[in-house]
Amino acid sequence: MDTIRDLERSISCPYTHLPENPEEERPLRRPLKSIIYGVSGFLLLSLVVVLIGTQRYDEDGEQKLEMGTSAALEIKRLPRGVMEGVSRKSFRLSNGDDDDDGVSYPWTNDMLDWQRTGFHFQPQKNWMNGKHYFSFLFSSRPLFYKGWYHFFYQYNPVGAVWGNIVWGHAVSRDLIKWNHLPLAMVPDQWYDYNGVWTGSATILPDGSIVMLYTGSTNESVQVQNLAFPADPSDPLLVNWVKYAGNPVLVPPPGIGIKDFRDPTTAWVAPNGNWRFTIGSRVGTTGVSLVYETSDFLNYTLLDGWLHKVNGTGMWECIDFYPVSTTIENGLDTSVNGPNIKHVMKASLDNDKNDYYALGTYDLERNVWTPDNPELDVGIGMRYDYGKYYASKTFYDQNKQRRVLWGWIKETDSERSDIAKGWASLQGVPRTVVFDKKTKSNILQWPVHEIESLRLGNKMFNNIELKSGSVVPLNVGKATQLDITAVFEIDSKALEGVAGADVSYNCSTSNGAAGKGVLGPFGLLVLADESRSEQTVVYFYIAKGNDNNLKTFFCTDESRSSKASDVDKQIYGSVVPVLDGEKLSVRILVDHSIVEAFAQGGRTCITSRVYPTKAINNNARVFLFNNATGASVTATSVKIWQMNSTFDHPQV
Repeated sequence: MDTIRDLERSISCPYTHLPENPEEERPLRRPLKSIIYGVSGFLLLSLVVVLIGTQRYDEDGEQKLEMGTSAALEIKRLPRGVMEGVSRKSFRLSNGDDDDDGVSYPWTNDMLDWQRTGFHFQPQKNWMNGKHYFSFLFSSRPLFYKGWYHFFYQYNPVGAVWGNIVWGHAVSRDLIKWNHLPLAMVPDQWYDYNGVWTGSATILPDGSIVMLYTGSTNESVQVQNLAFPADPSDPLLVNWVKYAGNPVLVPPPGIGIKDFRDPTTAWVAPNGNWRFTIGSRVGTTGVSLVYETSDFLNYTLLDGWLHKVNGTGMWECIDFYPVSTTIENGLDTSVNGPNIKHVMKASLDNDKNDYYALGTYDLERNVWTPDNPELDVGIGMRYDYGKYYASKTFYDQNKQRRVLWGWIKETDSERSDIAKGWASLQGVPRTVVFDKKTKSNILQWPVHEIESLRLGNKMFNNIELKSGSVVPLNVGKATQLDITAVFEIDSKALEGVAGADVSYNCSTSNGAAGKGVLGPFGLLVLADESRSEQTVVYFYIAKGNDNNLKTFFCTDESRSSKASDVDKQIYGSVVPVLDGEKLSVRILVDHSIVEAFAQGGRTCITSRVYPTKAINNNARVFLFNNATGASVTATSVKIWQMNSTFDHPQV
């Protein structure tokens, strides 16, 4: 394709390293006229490279501090405080105290080692992906190419805390078993000197790849850069080339220099050009800018917004993609027309959650309109009501599906992360489809490949759970499980109760310990024998005076750990349940991760927990019912032991 040939001719080597002298820096490229007039003076003054040293990486992707002494010292002294726009830890206790000033739980090596999961993706060591607590976001980006799934993620090659952000790289044949490759890109240019941040790949009609990514300049200005594979014939895409004309986009007038990040995968416009959107904000209004390009070298900022929502703040990691209302297959990002809805998703910097809404995309006007303004982006539905953020979908052309992958942050102390030598991981990849029954939400479900890890299983049928009962399930070791369960509540109790818990809310309730007329009931996982530690996944039914039922799906972490320096919250929301449907849940338990999916994936909750007793052979599973006004029957419970995915080379 001409675009790729033009890009290749513009590059003389994979990376143009930082100049030895600031005077050697080439002028900033500014493709948009509005940007030239609006910000050229500022950028010419602010984007000045100050070379300290050249960072080098060995063949395994580990950073070598073979640089000037001052550079090495600067990395060691890298400030990570509020004044720098980052937190010293990705999580702080609710009282705001820094964990370095508090009392740490006396963690043992056995406890810390156990936190490493068996079938979730995580780095071999150090910090991956995610964001720091106060400001910018760094997200992962998946891709399928020549038989391989590629995962590019934000990574600190020298420590288990945020900093020195580069692109880690791993590949897989099945989205489950991963092989780590050398680092894909490192911050060796003035335009990404403070980090190679979020990007998205677009596969062109001839199979070529272009990658747009956000770089944080030496002056901490967020700009968009272009990269592409150095060798398109290499299915592993080991080496990447940065375009010599970077940055290709800088913040336009009216957009803050730190509010311009995370380009999406591009889609085809009616005129044959490509469009993509970038997250930002204007005041407290979250907005999505749209750019158009014919060659990925020159760009036009389109008038208006793809969408905006007042009061939602900065939109990070925007995602925008179609879903079919009639078929189960996923769709390429460029598909539009009859029987198509478009999902608009944003990660909100304000509350660190991923929100989405369904709506209609008008290609000619370049405007997306939500189906229900009361469920708009940032004020309505979430992908996940637990610890799940910075997610991104991609179209898997190999299996014609839309796949979602999200980041699970740590909520322990920074001291613990450093002690165990790593931090953060990814959830299990999920397929995304339109819910044809409710017609108001999407369904998320673990990719079917996860079932290849299932080992022996046990089945339990028609277990009656009387009010106040707790029933152990003998499944052996209960640290890596795939659980499916179906519940029925006494129909006479449902008919005889009126006005029960109409104001119920998962987060403000007493969790699993509370006792209502029609709930809670469900499962206790990662529980020790005495249940002094337990993570609870449960349903709770409220009934209005109009006799309408409202079902809540919640996860209670309040007793998940004896430790005091970890987060322990109650999460959840309403889950749609249609007439005649039984209550169903699937739970993936993987050491310190619990991912729960209710009603086929209408509502999802991810928990990151840190047990001290309910580990190794001491972990158990229980059924329970704390409803005071109804008995519950677990009509079907299936529990599979799950294999681990490490040490499965595929390359």
